Amino acid sequence: MIDYPRRGGPTVLRILLGSQLRRLREARGISTEDAGYEIRGSHSKISRMELGRVGFKERDVADLLTLYGVTDPAERAPLLELAREANTPGWWHQYGDVLPSWFETYLGLEEAASLLRAYEVQFVPGLLQTEEYAQAVVRLGYPDATDEETERRVRVRMTRQERFTQRGAPTLWAVVDEGVLRRPLGGPAVMRRQLEHLIAMTELPNVTLQVVRFGAGGHAAAGGPFTILRFAEPGLSDVVYLEQLTSALYLDKASDVDIYMQAMNNLCVTASRPDLTVDFIRDLLREM
Repeated sequence: MIDYPRRGGPTVLRILLGSQLRRLREARGISTEDAGYEIRGSHSKISRMELGRVGFKERDVADLLTLYGVTDPAERAPLLELAREANTPGWWHQYGDVLPSWFETYLGLEEAASLLRAYEVQFVPGLLQTEEYAQAVVRLGYPDATDEETERRVRVRMTRQERFTQRGAPTLWAVVDEGVLRRPLGGPAVMRRQLEHLIAMTELPNVTLQVVRFGAGGHAAAGGPFTILRFAEPGLSDVVYLEQLTSALYLDKASDVDIYMQAMNNLCVTASRPDLTVDFIRDLLREM
């Protein structure tokens, strides 16, 4: 855990530190109530810390390490350093005025993920959008936003995409409903450039795109879009991200993740093969 690369900002570091603190507490047989009392807090605060959902005060971490029997300075120092790093803002912090706090959590997870599997029913996945298409999506979701606010939201999306063309880029495997590719969001010209961009992105070795054709009928993921994030770090479990209008759900229980993973696998079987998906997009371009 200490050697984990500092990619993903504070979100991932909090999760890693929290899981380590939980292991130490459970190894000593100490309850969350007793741990909370030690740092002048409640058992729910300990639970939030162990899940990585709140920031860490260095003093609290120091007190908990003492309670858990970690008294060797050489063992304490890396964990205390991690607590300090976990409070360092991520690159997206500068966009905090236009980003909801629940989405900032996702940005940290996305930054650290080695594999992202996404299913979309209405829009092209954000990581595959052109700037013009992204502007149309943002304006649809935030009709009262100023031009500056719209531009800042789009800039976040474009910055997220940069990582996928860099060395050591993660893998993106996206499945979209046919309606996503037929819906001319932003107008025909914008959609044409978006479709051309999708073809170009599929030429990257780390990007796979499939389309679920209308003729496929119903399928297991008809409930809505979702993203599964997988991490190279063994201390991080898979996370399913479900975005809503005013909040988001993060599922990391193995039983929940397994259900969504099965649905994703079924989608990939139902969807057109990647090469046939590219052929379909080319056909759409000829029809425009």
